[in-house]
Amino acid sequence: MTQRLAGRIAVVTGGALGIGGGISRRLAAAGATVVVNDVDEEAAAATAGEITAAGGACGTLVGDIREPKVVEALRDRALAVGDGRVDILVNNVGDFRPAARTFLRSTEAQWQALYELNLLHVLRVTHALLPVMVEQRSGTVINNSTVEAFRGIPGHAVYSAYNAGVSAFTRSLAVEVGQYRIRVNAIAPDLADTPQTPAAAMLRGRDPALLRTWLPLGRFGAPDDYAAVVEFLASDDSRFVTGHTIPVDGGTLAASGWYGRADGKGWTNLPNET
Repeated sequence: MTQRLAGRIAVVTGGALGIGGGISRRLAAAGATVVVNDVDEEAAAATAGEITAAGGACGTLVGDIREPKVVEALRDRALAVGDGRVDILVNNVGDFRPAARTFLRSTEAQWQALYELNLLHVLRVTHALLPVMVEQRSGTVINNSTVEAFRGIPGHAVYSAYNAGVSAFTRSLAVEVGQYRIRVNAIAPDLADTPQTPAAAMLRGRDPALLRTWLPLGRFGAPDDYAAVVEFLASDDSRFVTGHTIPVDGGTLAASGWYGRADGKGWTNLPNET
């Protein structure tokens, strides 16, 4: 892997496991010094250990990114590691839980929890680190949204709404800060095989051979599939790309309800034919 991020300072929230862990490892392998924030101290230490063992540079800040004091500590830690610089911010934390079976069964406490998990901390962390990028007249912010921000998902209307907010924030902030040579983009994952959404759980009761009928590329995503796109967005290879949310989903959003027939004879939008 080329060192196309050599000398850059990257901050990754939720950067120990799953997609976040893949992002941390990928950015470090590309030459960035990575500051990993995670609520799981053991996982953060393990990820940092793997990165340094592979010859990369990594620091950690353990804490719940929903807490303002943790955001402040993360900013201070990043500035200390980077000698005053921050070049890459990846707002990776997000979760569809706590969930309710329907919107009518959901509660305001759940809405608030989902707000803090999926949108509020994105605003806080970006607000804390953006002035550094403005002052240095460079930087890139990459947010983690979801394909569910662009299609309906029964039972998760609130989660979907907040992630639509992440993508809207991405677009609007990109317009606002482009004058400072700061780019803002997002990825929209789907069907990631991670500890948060294990493939075994998604496949429970289903025939794995039928994956091809509802996932155009025929497999679940691995953390590095998403991390590779984040690396691209963090690098100069995407120097003229800003304000976009890129689906990283194996084609599920493009299919938009179309499924490969179980008999292999074309496609259908009727679930009883798959």
